[in-house]
Amino acid sequence: MKKAGFLLLAVALVAAGIWGWRSTGGGASPAQQVERIALGRTLYADNCASCHGVDLEGQPGWKSPGSNSRLPAPPHDTSGHTWHHSDEQLFAITKFGTAALVGNGYESDMIGFGDSLGDDEILAVLDYIKSTWQEREALHQRKVSGL
Repeated sequence: MKKAGFLLLAVALVAAGIWGWRSTGGGASPAQQVERIALGRTLYADNCASCHGVDLEGQPGWKSPGSNSRLPAPPHDTSGHTWHHSDEQLFAITKFGTAALVGNGYESDMIGFGDSLGDDEILAVLDYIKSTWQEREALHQRKVSGL
């Protein structure tokens, strides 16, 4: 029962965060967008690059489990699969961690950053990552996000 309650709370928080992301992202001026991406780049360097790579390249062998049976950190550039996921999924994975969302004892080195980064900071990191994609990947990701 606790797990069902957590999942409902997670869905509500994600929905609230993403609604804000969609509603403010389109109305931001070019200068605000540049500032947000710069903030995201800094936050990425401070919180994500140690696993996902300074240049978003991920860890070597990211498609196969390592010696601990966990998948290494995938790249966030276009060589990875980040752009296959919707905005809601990316936000939830970043905020709560992969294991919390998958459940059933799944283990992952991807922690949730909800205790250390605010929703706007998480969204800025994701905006930075998305800003590096080529048009083909960006278009696909917008489509799976319903945009």
